[in-house]
Amino acid sequence: METTEITVLEDIEVNNPIFIEALPGLGHVGKLAADHMIDELGATKFAEIHSPTFPPQVIVKDEGIIENMKNELYCLKDVGEDHLDLIILVGNTQALSPEGQYLVCKDILEYVKGFGIDRIYTLGGMVTGQPTESPRVFGAATCEENIELLKEAEIEIRANDGGIVGASGLFLGLAVRQQIQGSCLMGETPGYFIDAEAAEAILNKLSILLNFEINVDKLEERAEETRQMIAKAQQMEQDMINKANAGNADDLRYIG
Repeated sequence: METTEITVLEDIEVNNPIFIEALPGLGHVGKLAADHMIDELGATKFAEIHSPTFPPQVIVKDEGIIENMKNELYCLKDVGEDHLDLIILVGNTQALSPEGQYLVCKDILEYVKGFGIDRIYTLGGMVTGQPTESPRVFGAATCEENIELLKEAEIEIRANDGGIVGASGLFLGLAVRQQIQGSCLMGETPGYFIDAEAAEAILNKLSILLNFEINVDKLEERAEETRQMIAKAQQMEQDMINKANAGNADDLRYIG
């Protein structure tokens, strides 16, 4: 595998869909929110994405079953009072390197453009370094019109305050060059644990922007599942480091 591979699992028909990106990031806020939308609203997975830029590992799940590092595309049709179609990008990883981020995001954007997407929302976290009882949602956008929409939803505008790193920023930057407008929603999070409260805050604001309703009662349950997944991934990474260090001392002892 030398480039991004997109495997289509099911053909879909959508009408001017909105693209939502929610890959793992700070506090896993966006991922948690999107995973909950997928389960609660009954989305259909229609494609899987693999790339040599993803971490060189697999995740070991329950009963010893492995899961590849991958991104996934889901489809939701006829959502909310405006009957919107949505394409949602989730996954268990992002690309490791800056070059990999550009390549994967560019390839995914080119693919979903084929469905006629006309707007993008990227979901993520904004680190505060300390817990907050009522996480605020901050926003940034590609144009003044979208800024006004964020303000109407009572989302605080993040102005002159650093950048948006990773896929959440890059997708917007790549999209605006192709005349596709969008916004980023960032939930306040300490950044060092899986933050269900920030995910709920983002979902509440997204539901206002897209005019749909969603029950968030099961978010904490999903947060615990995500914590376990991340703990396993981190253990895998540590095991790789330990083996590499052991290999430096005695290559004959390394079995991989």
